[in-house]
Formats: sequence, structure tokens, C-alpha cells
Amino acid sequence: MSLKHAILTLLETEDGTGYDLLKRFEDHLGYFWNASHQQIYAQLKTMHKGALIDCQLEAQDDKPDKKIYTLTDSGRQALSEWVQQPLKLGKVKDALLVKIYAGHLANKEQLLEEMLHYRDSHKRMLQTFLAIEDEYRNSSKKKQQELAMPFLTLRRGIIGEKACIEWAEEVINYLQKQTAGANK
Repeated sequence: MSLKHAILTLLETEDGTGYDLLKRFEDHLGYFWNASHQQIYAQLKTMHKGALIDCQLEAQDDKPDKKIYTLTDSGRQALSEWVQQPLKLGKVKDALLVKIYAGHLANKEQLLEEMLHYRDSHKRMLQTFLAIEDEYRNSSKKKQQELAMPFLTLRRGIIGEKACIEWAEEVINYLQKQTAGANK
């Protein structure tokens, strides 16, 4: 996936300024894809030159004109074609997994602290996802139908966070036994 496809996805549902897109990116896609505001604005410029999006200027008092981006027919077609193509599965690049793999070289107390932080971070993210799930379940049937596919991405996030917490508990239990044995 590219940033281009993420932006096309956001514009497919609603037009917006670069700032609007940045906020929607953070609020919706930011849980599983990230990009800086510089990357988003550079991509918007490239997509506009490529006629995937259009830009209307809206005058503002005492400020530069506001650029409102919309998806063009070409952009909609590009997004549709991308959605139809099978993706290669991404490989996991996780420095913590490499660190655990080489954990026999680590200070076990420090590694334990890092794992406690890791677990707690995933617990907080799980709580965030569960709150979003509650909002979805308490919304109207019409809204639930509109958000059915984004809800499925949320479910993936919930299941993933639970798995991360479960794995962290295994590592924490192991490290606690190691540090307890070393302190005897």
C-alpha cells in the first residue's frame, strides 16, 4: 500500500483540506498506517499533478487561500483498481522481537521493564479500540452499515492488541522467573 492509496481512500468518503486529511488520517488510518504532515502534503501535490485529485481554492480573510481537495474520476478509478488487486503480505519488522531473540545477552531486569511498558502500552491501545467499538455498537443500524468495513479493521486491531498482551504476559512471566532465580 502506498500513501497515495490511503489519501484516495480518505477523499473517496469526503473532500477536505490538507489539514482535514491529516486529522482524518490520524483519527482513522493512523492506528495501522502512519505518515507525517510533510509526506501527506507532498503526496497531495504529486496526486494533483497526476490528475488523481482536484483542488479548489477557497478565499479566507487574512490567510492564504484554503485548498479543498476532491477525488477525480481518475482517482476513483485508480483506487478501485488498487482495491481489486491482491496484495503481497507484509513482513513484520519489529525491533522488540529481535531484542527478545537476542535476549540471552540482555540485562533481564531492563528487558522486564521494557516488556511491562510494552504490555501496558498495548493495554491502553486495547482500551481505546474497545471504546471505539462501543461507539460503533451503540450507533444506529444505518451508521453501522456505513461503517461495516472500517469496523472490521477495528476488530483486527482489537484481536491484535489482545494477542500482543497475551504474548507480553508470557515473556514477562519468563523474565520474572529468570530475575527471581538470579536474585537467589
